[in-house]
Amino acid sequence: MSTPLNLSRNAFGRLVLTDAEGVEHVGVTPVRAHPISAPDEGVSLVGLDGHELAWIDRLSALPAAQRELLDEEFAARDFMPTVQRIVKVSTFSTPSQWTVQTDRGATDFILKTEEEIRRLGEGRLLITSSHGIVFQVPDRFALDRHSKKLLERFL
Repeated sequence: MSTPLNLSRNAFGRLVLTDAEGVEHVGVTPVRAHPISAPDEGVSLVGLDGHELAWIDRLSALPAAQRELLDEEFAARDFMPTVQRIVKVSTFSTPSQWTVQTDRGATDFILKTEEEIRRLGEGRLLITSSHGIVFQVPDRFALDRHSKKLLERFL
């Protein structure tokens, strides 16, 4: 990012980018290049036509007000609950119903196949429910003993 960003919200709550020439681009969408492995690095601001208007190397390098606007946009679009504990699974074969405690509360979901659990390295996992909701496990080795025991049956 070579020039400072001028981000704001209009009266309708849409994100507006004012470029170096003073042109306002309404309805800008921030898109992370690596949303899971490096969420702070590489963010593209895309216009309504799908073309990139600006590139941000690091979110942490932005002023607090600009970063806050982008964080609000990501929070409204991104939904990836973090599994804190696996309470129970209905069966050790798939499909199976899982009851988990997440950072957003308790929930149940159906795991269709073992392939719906993706390993990302360093103990990180993504678990996709039958409804397409993706749950993240930042470190499977840090889970409690009961959760690890249940999870190991599927890995």
